[in-house]
Amino acid sequence: MSDESTLWKGSPSQWLNLGPFSAAIALSLGIAFGALFFPPAFAALVLPLGFMLWRYLTVRTQVFELTSERLRITRGVINQQVDEIELYRVKDSLMVRPWWMRLTGLASIELETSDRSMPRLVIPAIAGGAEMREILRKQVELLRDRKRVREMDFDETAGGSDAGSDSLA
Repeated sequence: MSDESTLWKGSPSQWLNLGPFSAAIALSLGIAFGALFFPPAFAALVLPLGFMLWRYLTVRTQVFELTSERLRITRGVINQQVDEIELYRVKDSLMVRPWWMRLTGLASIELETSDRSMPRLVIPAIAGGAEMREILRKQVELLRDRKRVREMDFDETAGGSDAGSDSLA
């Protein structure tokens, strides 16, 4: 069996923080203006500036690593959490690019998995999303062929049972 190797590694873009940063800057300007009339209000600037720092660090410390065997997700500013999904458990992937992502060259990848702890995963606002999705798709197929695994979905209402009937008659 081959050693596991990293195929792609990346973090979300800080463009995700555009809305929260704009709101925090507007609030900071309002506080600064209010402090002209009530000088102790300058102390309140700590709140929006602290919020902006926290949002920045939250996005910055999020790392997605695609290896030849799994997708590893690392998150956390103070305490770090590492989650992994085996690639053969990825059922479907979808690339989403709203207008602002198209303008900035970013994309989000939405994954549907058979992993019960993480049935849906979003890799938000990454550069090179189309390339990453293609690498992921090829690696999932390669791994499924190597492990001889196939995904099968079962519809709970299908299969001859009457979903609306409670009697055994």
